[in-house]
Amino acid sequence: MSVLIRNGRVVTAVDDYFGDVFVDGEVVALIGRELVIDADTVIDASGKLVLPGGVDPHTHLELPFGGTTTSDTFETGTRAAAHGGTTCIIDFAVQSRGMSTLEALDIWHAKAAGKTAVDYAFHMIITDLPPRRIPEMRRLADDGVTSYKLFMAYPGVMLSDDGTIFRALRKAGEDGTLVCMHAENGIVIDELVRIALEEGEIGPKQHALTRPTRLEAEGVHRALAIAEVARSPIYIVHLSCYDALQELRLAQARGVMAHAETCPQYLLLDVGAYDAPGFDGAKYVLTPPLREEWNQDELWRALRLKTLDVISTDHCPFCLKEQKELGRSDFSKIPNGGPGIENRMSLIYHHGVSEGRFDLNRFVELTSTGAARIFGLFPKKGTIAVGSDADIVIFDPEREETISVHNPRTHHMNVDYSAYEGFRVKGYTETVLSRGKVVIDRGEYVGRPGDGAFVRRGPYGGIHA
Repeated sequence: MSVLIRNGRVVTAVDDYFGDVFVDGEVVALIGRELVIDADTVIDASGKLVLPGGVDPHTHLELPFGGTTTSDTFETGTRAAAHGGTTCIIDFAVQSRGMSTLEALDIWHAKAAGKTAVDYAFHMIITDLPPRRIPEMRRLADDGVTSYKLFMAYPGVMLSDDGTIFRALRKAGEDGTLVCMHAENGIVIDELVRIALEEGEIGPKQHALTRPTRLEAEGVHRALAIAEVARSPIYIVHLSCYDALQELRLAQARGVMAHAETCPQYLLLDVGAYDAPGFDGAKYVLTPPLREEWNQDELWRALRLKTLDVISTDHCPFCLKEQKELGRSDFSKIPNGGPGIENRMSLIYHHGVSEGRFDLNRFVELTSTGAARIFGLFPKKGTIAVGSDADIVIFDPEREETISVHNPRTHHMNVDYSAYEGFRVKGYTETVLSRGKVVIDRGEYVGRPGDGAFVRRGPYGGIHA
């Protein structure tokens, strides 16, 4: 099948021009002006932006956590992603303690295969790494899984000690792969949680009060120091606050190959959300927690100045009823995570581009190209160029929507609330191509499960970002 996209404003991380894009099969075949080509489908993109499909490098679909499982499956979550203009996700496979990471990868392949609406890749969460299993990291890379995630939080479940972190970083540096780090001091956080519960403080706001910004900053500092000694690149996930940002800046100034992402929730929501009536504050129990509002300006500034490389979602949805309710009498039992895979592109376009915080090229870099480069997907993903996958979004910069769980045009995630309820945005996805196939047509899903495929990623590419 072939598609001709005509008369659009084509924007990549480095380009901005009016032209036509011809797609032949799964890839971009030709770009020009006033192309005269017979195509099976012709899309008039007059007045619209033609963008590379979004790349979201931080999602958790069908993730077991806290006695339950995230509410979005690979089918529902990737369909919602497509509605929002994201055409490739990198999800996290999880190695249980004592299990081979290769076995864990097989389990996640079985969850996703034949079910996704858009393409997907995997990171591997490593929970233990004895010396005898270090060679598995190379085998994962050979299978296209070229990044790993380790935790400094959740003692007894996910937490890795500093020796394990050093071993992983050293091996990743040797292999040209990348470690992603959840950086918080989980040992001290657990002590703060214990004290709060002993004092009878059980409400959702305690989640934020027991995870202060200094403990995120300490984790970031330690992770960056270990990476520096290991002579390895590192990627800090979901950086949420000024304290942690300062540690990142200092490491980058020393020459550490340090990358970091933030998420819409830290740019647009704040700690006041935990004061919602009743148990509604539980909607915002995610990790790291929401911070004081003043941190937002610092994060936006870091995005503009390229201290931060990527805006991901950390999409980790749990329904308020039945799932978040597990922690009604003990905030530490509220499953950590929130939804957002569908809303990222419009929220960042509205609050980033329309409000003058950065330009269209930087918008594309932050929502697509940056992640594609760092995680070994570029130029297959993350750009519109001859030979690249035809992951293309026709984006209407004038369309206005109110994000709401009650608005069927803005909510396709399998979760019973929206973290951005009532947010008004200007700029919305209209049509989406995934490897040349139209999967969203003027807001309607026209694809089917299995349109997406597993993407084998190349080595770490952040040195070129």
